[in-house]
Amino acid sequence: MFEALRDRLDSIFSKLKNKGKLSEEDVDISLREVRKALLEADVDYKVVKNLTESIRARALGLDVLSSITPGQQVISIVYEEISSLMGSEPIPIIIAPNPPTVILMVGLQGSGKTTTTIKLAKKLQSGHKPLVVACDLKRPAAIEQLRVLSQQAKIPFYGVQDGTTDVISVINGAKEYASTRLIDVIILDTAGRLHVDEELMDELIGIREFIMPTETLLVVDAMTGQEAVKVANVFHEKITLTGTILTKLDGDARGGSALAIRSVTGVPIKFAGVGEGMDAIEPFDGKRMAQRIMGMGDVAGLFEKMQQAINENDAEKMVDAIKGGKSFNLEDLLNQFQQISKMGPIGKLLEMIPGFNKLNVNSDINPNILKHNCAIIQSMTPSERANPAIIKGSRRRRIALGSGTTVQKVNQLLAQYEQMKKVYKNFGKMDGRGFNLKNLFRR
Repeated sequence: MFEALRDRLDSIFSKLKNKGKLSEEDVDISLREVRKALLEADVDYKVVKNLTESIRARALGLDVLSSITPGQQVISIVYEEISSLMGSEPIPIIIAPNPPTVILMVGLQGSGKTTTTIKLAKKLQSGHKPLVVACDLKRPAAIEQLRVLSQQAKIPFYGVQDGTTDVISVINGAKEYASTRLIDVIILDTAGRLHVDEELMDELIGIREFIMPTETLLVVDAMTGQEAVKVANVFHEKITLTGTILTKLDGDARGGSALAIRSVTGVPIKFAGVGEGMDAIEPFDGKRMAQRIMGMGDVAGLFEKMQQAINENDAEKMVDAIKGGKSFNLEDLLNQFQQISKMGPIGKLLEMIPGFNKLNVNSDINPNILKHNCAIIQSMTPSERANPAIIKGSRRRRIALGSGTTVQKVNQLLAQYEQMKKVYKNFGKMDGRGFNLKNLFRR
């Protein structure tokens, strides 16, 4: 996410950090590079122009603080302006005071609208009882797709099978269905098209005027760049959006639509799709996105993922192991690997650690390393996990064969285990020497 832009900005700002004093020329040269980086990230040129002008005005007008260098102040200004551009605070879903809350999902075909409908329903499931409704009556496959996904996610589903083409009757049926089952959120998955046309808009306008939804959310593909902004503009003009959801944000190394869509349309980004899984959706937070763009990491996001993935009992086990309250063995290490794997791909987690992007180890990260390491430990006997010292030559060959890896991989895991055991034993007085985080994720 934002890899290309982050790398460019990091290169630009590294030239400013060591300067004791910045001239107007220094600021202008840097902003020209920032402008190029933003345009290459597919940000709308008007947005780029306004952003760089605002940064320039603030940078040239700042009073130099004694505690930080002028270069650091400029970096801070860029962060604040990018954060403001995307929305400084997350905008939550509006919940109607009198149920049901009705959410109208709109978007073009192929934007990920149906899968996002399920992801949003699953996200809301923690505090509500949502129902997903198939309103794309022209494509039976779309109804079936929503039905299958809803079963997988264990979300209540409503759809018709009698071949009706009247969307309003489907919505009325869904409302009646919801009223008898204590359902308080109805999410309508509407029809999409390959492009914006009058027929699509007329249908959506009719639905909106009839149902008067609490939220009207546009689902757009982040990888379409400026086209996503144009699509958002058209939908907003026709049906008045209350928010947008960006899909495939994890696959867009440029991120131009995320930077520009709110500024151009005035419509907040409420959620971002960050993966294929049913849980791979998160509230959009402009400050945290700006931190990732600026290479500052996202510690708050990392802790949230930890809280979601690790239950209280597992957390206590990990704390006991780290504190040295009991002997740290391979069973503990397996538990930690399993908890980390629940949090998502290793590469995405490392992006959230401040400064990790500067280590330049992304190409050296094996996304399957946790699976391989878990397989190795699971191929051991209980006595071997409890006492790794007994794992000698013949045992290592058996473990390698059982896990589908090599003796070399088994040796590497055992060496890493010994490193982690030493770190945990000396955790209270650890000075950072002798333990290389990168080694845990090498091929």
